[in-house]
Amino acid sequence: MPYFTHRHHGSSSKQATEQASDQTSYQALRQTGFTLLELLVVMVIIGLLAGYVGPKYFAQIGKSESKTAKAQVEALGKALDQYRLDTGRYPSSEQGLTSLNVAPADESRWHGPYLQKALPVDPWGKPYQYRSPGEHGDYDLWSFGKDGQAGGQDDAADIVSWQ
Repeated sequence: MPYFTHRHHGSSSKQATEQASDQTSYQALRQTGFTLLELLVVMVIIGLLAGYVGPKYFAQIGKSESKTAKAQVEALGKALDQYRLDTGRYPSSEQGLTSLNVAPADESRWHGPYLQKALPVDPWGKPYQYRSPGEHGDYDLWSFGKDGQAGGQDDAADIVSWQ
């Protein structure tokens, strides 16, 4: 009988230890979690940061598209200048910018292609506009900008070769 009592006593001691351990680990888990108030405060802070940083970030995207269009207009202008050096004149409005990659039928002194890749479209997916002779110089080369229409301000402003 003492053996049974001793065994029972050891068993209950083990159970008491496990219960105390479970209770301690439960309290530890409960203490490491976040309260609803803490989560709400963090979400408000993230929302405020997003409201402040978001518009500035998207404004930079619009500026980068305009910078890309300006760089492409300059590159096309250099290709047009190389075309003129070879042929003695700029391509006509009818020949257009495609004459930088494909020789016009009536041009014997063409030594292109003058662009390494296909003729680019502007960052908004529309073709560049070309006119020769131009109203502002030997040729006019431009993009209508984000809005796809003449004029505009900010990221909707036209990107032109003559400014």
